[in-house]
Amino acid sequence: MKQTPPGWPRLSSALFYNDASAAIDWLCQAFAFSVRLKVEGEGGRIEHSELTYGDALIMVAQSGNRPGREHVPPGVSPKSIGGGNTQALLIFVDDADAHCAHARANGAKIIDEPADHDYGDDYWADRGYAAVDPEGHLWWFTQRIRG
Repeated sequence: MKQTPPGWPRLSSALFYNDASAAIDWLCQAFAFSVRLKVEGEGGRIEHSELTYGDALIMVAQSGNRPGREHVPPGVSPKSIGGGNTQALLIFVDDADAHCAHARANGAKIIDEPADHDYGDDYWADRGYAAVDPEGHLWWFTQRIRG
C-alpha cells in the first residue's frame, strides 16, 4: 500500500453540523482539537475544515447540500434527524479521566462515565468514556491500559 499524503491518516471522517462554525469552536474548547484548516463560503458557511488531535484528523462542514455538488447526498447533523447517529468516533487520549473532566467542564454531555473495559488476557484493556456534543454526535475517548 502506498503512503498517504503527508499529514493525512489512512481514514478520516467528516461530520456535519447545523452550525459548523460554533461546532468547530466547541470541539476545540471541549475536546482539545486544533484547527488545521477552515474554508468559509458565502455568509460564513463552513464549506470544509480540518481539525486535528495528535495524528487524528476529522473534517467538519455545514449540514445540507453542497453548492455545486447537489448530486451528493446532503450531510446532516444528528440534531436535525431526532438525535439518530450513523457513526461513533473513537479517539485515543493520554488520560481519559482528565480528558473527561475537561470535556465536562466545557459543556460536553457525558453519557458513559470513565470506566475500565477489559477484553481478556488474549486482548487488551482500555479506560474510556463516551460523550455527546451539542448537535448529538457520539464520541468515545479511550486510553490503552494494557496491551
